[in-house]
Amino acid sequence: MIELDGVTVSFDGQQVLTNLSFSMKRGEFVYLVGQTGAGKSSLMRLLYYDLIPEAGRVRVAGYDSSNIAPKEIPFLRRRIGVVFQDFKLLDDRSVYDNVAFALHVTNARRGDLKKKVLHVLAEVGLSHKRNQMPQELSGGEQQRVVIARALVNEPAILIADEPTGNLDPASSAEIMELMTKINMRGTAVLMATHNYDLVKKYPARVVQLKDGRLQEVDMRAPKKR
Repeated sequence: MIELDGVTVSFDGQQVLTNLSFSMKRGEFVYLVGQTGAGKSSLMRLLYYDLIPEAGRVRVAGYDSSNIAPKEIPFLRRRIGVVFQDFKLLDDRSVYDNVAFALHVTNARRGDLKKKVLHVLAEVGLSHKRNQMPQELSGGEQQRVVIARALVNEPAILIADEPTGNLDPASSAEIMELMTKINMRGTAVLMATHNYDLVKKYPARVVQLKDGRLQEVDMRAPKKR
């Protein structure tokens, strides 16, 4: 589903990712951890080809960064849902219209649009909020709108960049329950996070980005003797 092979990325002459390799299987849940500035967001940008590596190659959902044509990138992005920490909702549109916007840009048929939007809002528990504006929602509710928008095109992969970073513990737990449910239905999830308590509470594979490279990490608590 995802494969990075010998990927190098630099900004202003400084390497952020160095000869990095990583793979992720279909339907897998993976946490991406690392200090601020380690390059987690850069790695995620590589996956939807917002960033192209200067060396190595990135393969995602059958596409290859070494030979993808610019006109093909929008089709790749339909296979990927992206959840941002700072929501990036349209303040002048309702919850329903924020989610529908993701379908408008893919030229979805009008008959399918309403059905898909209502279905995904029900999935994230926001059907009753569909006519409200983003600023009328709590932080946790806004993040659920973002997740609904990411899911409405039925992506194979969900990429979440610190989705609980701006939320209180109760809202964070709600988002994690939702992310786990989404994964159990077959969607691969790659989630960047600083919250090690959540990683331990909702265990999955963990990879750490450090000094431009990835390494597997065992976050399980040691067994008591």
